[in-house]
Amino acid sequence: MTNQQNVVVLDVLSRGVRNVLPPSSLPVAKSFSPQDLKVVLMKKFETEKGVAKINAWLDSMRASSPTRIRSTGTASVPETENRSSWIVHHPSALSMFEQIVAASRGKQIVMFLDYDGTLSPIVEDPDRAFMPKEMRATVRDVARHFPTAIVTGRCRDKVYSFVKLAGLYYAGSHGMDIKGPSKSYKYKKGNQGVLFQAASEFLPMIDEVYRALVEKTKSIPGTKVENNKFCVSVHFRCVDEKSWVVLAEQVRLVLNDYPKLKLTEGRKVLEIRPTIKWDKGRALEFLLEALGFANSNDVLPVYIGDDRSDEDAFKILRQRNQGFGILVSKSPKETNASYSLQEPSEVKEFLRRLVDWKKLSHGVAKCA
Repeated sequence: MTNQQNVVVLDVLSRGVRNVLPPSSLPVAKSFSPQDLKVVLMKKFETEKGVAKINAWLDSMRASSPTRIRSTGTASVPETENRSSWIVHHPSALSMFEQIVAASRGKQIVMFLDYDGTLSPIVEDPDRAFMPKEMRATVRDVARHFPTAIVTGRCRDKVYSFVKLAGLYYAGSHGMDIKGPSKSYKYKKGNQGVLFQAASEFLPMIDEVYRALVEKTKSIPGTKVENNKFCVSVHFRCVDEKSWVVLAEQVRLVLNDYPKLKLTEGRKVLEIRPTIKWDKGRALEFLLEALGFANSNDVLPVYIGDDRSDEDAFKILRQRNQGFGILVSKSPKETNASYSLQEPSEVKEFLRRLVDWKKLSHGVAKCA
């Protein structure tokens, strides 16, 4: 008997077999060898690891789904102070508009826009996250004056069906599926019709996981599983919080069979994607390079987003010490963004002001 086996046996003797083994594994007339006990203990360890993982996921799910503040007329004093302190470090992009455009003097502004929660309101049914007509008109005008990209966790084809604007770049599946405008624009320095797919070899695996998750979660009311081509989204916005544990367990069971995939969390969504080093931040860098602005000092990237996945892009902008991240959020959050906006209506106002400023500055330049 090895020392390791001695430890196992002593541990069982000191704690009692019933504290280690489940009741169903205690037949009366069977003796356990040290090796048997070791196997059972390893299974128990794996179970505990699974529970710990699920608990971590639940914490993230709750953190990404803050309880809405009931409209009592006034906010609590601590809450007001918290927001006031946060806004000092992440001031409104509307109130700081003049400073933002001043920083663009002599530089080309490039716009990067998330979709859900930024250009469209967050809705219960992700298939009905339509962009308002006024927002579409505003984004169309923005794209006429600045290189503009939609960077989203959605499938590229799906978000295009929502936006329906041909003059934009579309980076779907968290930037793993990128395509540029089919026609040339005066601001475009790089190749036309950019098409880049960072994880094509994962497509069969993603399809398998999608089908497995649909089957595993069909008994959990409110669950919506979405195939975003290079990633799978499990929406739980309409799932009762009491069922979150069951949902997380089903997702874990599926993921256990796919070590090349990882799980991340967004706003009431669990997202399964390849474990490659690619995200919205990498997509931003790729698009800047495709536009001819690699290692350039005459560009000002502006990224607007509301989700955790957008933090990868905010972080890149900070690392480059170039451009600005703008977080869309009504409540204080840890973020690498420089500025904030509260909701899509403020995003539209900011974009409209940017277009008006560009038109005015262009008119002044012509007169000069």
